[in-house]
Amino acid sequence: MTTYIFGLLIIIVALLLVLVFRKQTVDLSSIREDNARLRERLAERLGMLSQNAVELKNISSDIANFKDILMGNKQARGTFGERQLADIVRDIMPPETYEFQKVLSTGVRPDCIIRLPYPPGDMIIDSKFPLESYNRILENKNDIGAKKQFEIDVRKHIDAIAEKYIIPGVSAESAMMFVASESIFMELHQQFPNTIEYAAHKKVFIVSPATLWATLNTIRAVLSDIKIKRVAGKIKRELELLLTDLSRLNERTGKVSQHFASAQSDIEQIQTSISKITPRAEKLRDMDFGED
Repeated sequence: MTTYIFGLLIIIVALLLVLVFRKQTVDLSSIREDNARLRERLAERLGMLSQNAVELKNISSDIANFKDILMGNKQARGTFGERQLADIVRDIMPPETYEFQKVLSTGVRPDCIIRLPYPPGDMIIDSKFPLESYNRILENKNDIGAKKQFEIDVRKHIDAIAEKYIIPGVSAESAMMFVASESIFMELHQQFPNTIEYAAHKKVFIVSPATLWATLNTIRAVLSDIKIKRVAGKIKRELELLLTDLSRLNERTGKVSQHFASAQSDIEQIQTSISKITPRAEKLRDMDFGED
């Protein structure tokens, strides 16, 4: 009996050991699968992080280039302003109403000409701006000398635009100075109102991308109205000519009608004469002249 019980215990222990080893094998397999999935996810995350790092590097490079445009190279900054101006004009105005870098009769080459009938005449837009002086203000906002120099430089540029691009009998009596930055445009109005008044006195209007957009849309509407009025005037003149021709046609038709009426009267008189002549001819035919 003892031997039987001992053998049964051995069998039970063996079964328990088999179960334990099997469980450990299953757990190890599951752990391996989880580790494999985890490695795949980690690889995906690392790939995404690497891609984001590349994109951030490109963005940083673009920001550096943009900063160089706005703060550094004057020629690159001028090209940036010209392109922004050209994009706004092309988006709003019809192609036949503007020209870029067109040499005027005076020999100057403005950035943009908005073609308008005279008066007022062609409107000139200049896209340059003395940004170096503005950068000095950003470096030290408490520097009164930098602010004064900035105002002097802006006024000099206003004078140059008024002198070169406001040409009596050739262009409009005003011109526009395009500032490619909304923040600088707001800074001018808030911190330098006297300069804005000076520009208005010189008939040079300072515009930003937003205000230029609104101004050009207004000009386009005016041009459309002028075109409609011109077409309406042509239609009115054509109608007047048509009425004149209709009056002449009515007069000539009346004359033709009179001719027809006169001809009808003549025909009736001829018919009356024929009706009188015919009986007499018949009488003459019936008379006996004694001929054998």
